[in-house]
Amino acid sequence: QVQLVESGGGLVQPGGSLKLSCTASGIIFSIYSTAWYRQAPGNMREFVARSTRGGLRNYADSVKGRFTISRDNAKNTVYLQMDNLKPEDTAVYYCNAGANGRYWGQGTQVTVSS
Repeated sequence: QVQLVESGGGLVQPGGSLKLSCTASGIIFSIYSTAWYRQAPGNMREFVARSTRGGLRNYADSVKGRFTISRDNAKNTVYLQMDNLKPEDTAVYYCNAGANGRYWGQGTQVTVSS
């Protein structure tokens, strides 16, 4: 079975940084695109960042220049480095991978507040 497990969420002040991790079992991240999505209460889940197996990276306009997606294939882990965090970044962040993006993690809460 495939399992994606996110970690690294928490409470951070505006302007601070946080690094999320997503570690997979049952699939090999290196052969798939991986992505991060987020969902705030009452809102739809929205795209944040994607990394293809060829190394192409895409970001939502709202996080460009502040967030960086990366991989460590040896650890079967994808990361989301979040810098200069803003209150509007507050959400549950979800890891996504697999053929047609079929696999999701359980989410990790990120709260940006003073």
